[in-house]
Amino acid sequence: MNAPSKEQLVRYLQAARDAMVWKLDGVGEYDARRPLTPTGTNLLGLVKHLAYVELGYFTLSFGRPCPVPLPAYDDDADDNADLWATAGETREHILDLYRTAWRAAGETFGELDLDAPGRVPWWPPREVTLGQIMLHVIAETNRHAGHADILRERIDGAAGLRSDGSNLPDEYDWPAHVARVEAAAAAWR
Repeated sequence: MNAPSKEQLVRYLQAARDAMVWKLDGVGEYDARRPLTPTGTNLLGLVKHLAYVELGYFTLSFGRPCPVPLPAYDDDADDNADLWATAGETREHILDLYRTAWRAAGETFGELDLDAPGRVPWWPPREVTLGQIMLHVIAETNRHAGHADILRERIDGAAGLRSDGSNLPDEYDWPAHVARVEAAAAAWR
């Protein structure tokens, strides 16, 4: 079996990116920002975090210029500074930051081969390749897209893979399904 091509990896990454952005469609400002878990996980914060992830891994790790400042990476920044939107940060600003990250990543993908060397100072081993980092970011983006799926379902019941087509069965009796799952779990009390 052949290793995936750079183009295939980019397609998978873009599909996960699009899912993240779609999870914000139609959500009010408060719901996009509010903490929905005990650790403060929120939709807009997940997008902001992924913008930082891409900018860090696809520019800084390969000695490439980062197109914007990354204050959440400052030494004196709070550990979770990239995981929430401040009152002064608009949704449009964070989405623009994410799309800026996509463009910077695209430049890296266009100019470097998958075996191009990079360095991630906080990883052991620190020496990496673009291919390794692409796989890492695809995995991280999909992980956070899963978080976003659950958060969005909690907010307004919206569920599914994409805005243009769900991967969920049509006309399914979800309340009956939930009742079956609950009954099976209750048997273990």
